[in-house]
Amino acid sequence: MNQIQPNIARPSALRLFRFVPAVAWMTVIFILSSRTGDEINTMLPFFQRFFPGMTDFNWGHFVSYFLLAAAFDYGFGARSERWGMKVFIVVLCGLYGITDELHQSMVGGRMMDAADVRNDCIGAAVWTILVAIPPIKRLWRKGSK
Repeated sequence: MNQIQPNIARPSALRLFRFVPAVAWMTVIFILSSRTGDEINTMLPFFQRFFPGMTDFNWGHFVSYFLLAAAFDYGFGARSERWGMKVFIVVLCGLYGITDELHQSMVGGRMMDAADVRNDCIGAAVWTILVAIPPIKRLWRKGSK
């Protein structure tokens, strides 16, 4: 007896493709974390041209994980509108932040810093809260469909 198998909750290729931005951004974070302390410090003057008050890269954690949360939000699509998923996105970013700090600790002139993970989580949390504001939410969902 030939029965047609129902399409049971298998993620489609298109749904998985939505996570490409998150994986790409995680790769950028990994590459930047691979830079030695001296290499990072030589990059500071370049960024100071655009942000004159910048004295170090602490803000980079906030911005990087704000963008990573946005990429995860895009990957999860409409499911990320639920508060439980928003918390999951912040936790996911925090866990990646911890692995980033562990990786960084193995690079010359770099060290682990709990404040960096805190800033990672703050950046991710700010994204999830910001995108919950109705006008921003409508704009984001319209553009991410």
